[in-house]
Amino acid sequence: MEIHSMTSETLKDIATPKVRSIAADKIEATFRSHCIDLISKPLGTQILSFSDEWFAAAENLTTPTPPVRKPGLFVHSGAWYDGWETRRHNPEPYDWVVIRLGVASGKIEGVEIDTTFFNGNHAPEIAVEGCFSNDDEEVKDPSFKGWEMILEKQECGPSQRHAWMLEKITDKAYTHVRLLMFPDGGIARFRLYGVAVPVFPRSVDDIFDLAAAVNGGVAVSCSDQHFGTKDNLLLPGRGKDMGDGWETKRTRGEHVDWAIVKLGTPGEVDKIMIDTAHFRGNYPQKIQVFAGTFEKEPGSNDSGWIEVLSPQKAGPDKEHEYGENALQNVKGSIYSHMKLDIIPDGGVKRFRVFGRRRT
Repeated sequence: MEIHSMTSETLKDIATPKVRSIAADKIEATFRSHCIDLISKPLGTQILSFSDEWFAAAENLTTPTPPVRKPGLFVHSGAWYDGWETRRHNPEPYDWVVIRLGVASGKIEGVEIDTTFFNGNHAPEIAVEGCFSNDDEEVKDPSFKGWEMILEKQECGPSQRHAWMLEKITDKAYTHVRLLMFPDGGIARFRLYGVAVPVFPRSVDDIFDLAAAVNGGVAVSCSDQHFGTKDNLLLPGRGKDMGDGWETKRTRGEHVDWAIVKLGTPGEVDKIMIDTAHFRGNYPQKIQVFAGTFEKEPGSNDSGWIEVLSPQKAGPDKEHEYGENALQNVKGSIYSHMKLDIIPDGGVKRFRVFGRRRT
């Protein structure tokens, strides 16, 4: 079987967009207000193939939580690491892993490579390629020649977060990416920041979740996310514990926490579902929802917000559904954004906005 590989010289000759390095403490602010991690494991991302994973499994790359360390823990292959680590002395130019995105396809704006806890065994350099394909078997084959460069070779240092923003978001949408690690070593996490390019129902009368991340929804801002990130609100399923929901810190006195979601497409709302799964002693006392249509990203106090769900008493570990009898100002109205208020604070697992697209 022919092995398709790129030499360092080949990589230098490929025309790729200019990139800008993003400081570790600026990564969240740079990407999280308008992008999602297209290869986050909860979205359904799959590791299709890899060159090697002798010391640590490639599937760890897409874990949504930060890497952890267990000093002194050894397994059959050697010291335990929370990441992807390959053998030493790779005879090929690079090790690689092929990943199918967790969305139908996506356009890419940035890349993060986290080498936390890999010190002396970290990846010296990386690059990222992409393709659009409906055939996983074709893409996972090492001889596949359909890869094109997204991020040219970049240097990595030990035990730190690295990120790069492309000159502009890619014109093309990709279904798969291949991470190249030169020549071998370890990487804790791989994030691919961008926007989903969903496949919407053909009929504009079909009802689906307008807010879901897989349908292009993005949690653009929030008042607080001390214990759990706002991005979790739009993930598939009901999660596994409190760690994969949105949770704010405790407050005293009168207070309202909020999260703003940009819908994947403007639409007419039919039903709202707010899930407090796993939040049993820390769920909000009440929940309230506003909607609006905005050209620019709105603030929480923007005058364009319209109440669509008045304050409702919330309960623990429960899906709260609100249809036409509970909602107001939705029939015949088209909205681009939703604002979830939790009173006064607490945790919510998922926020669903079911409706029909109107574009």
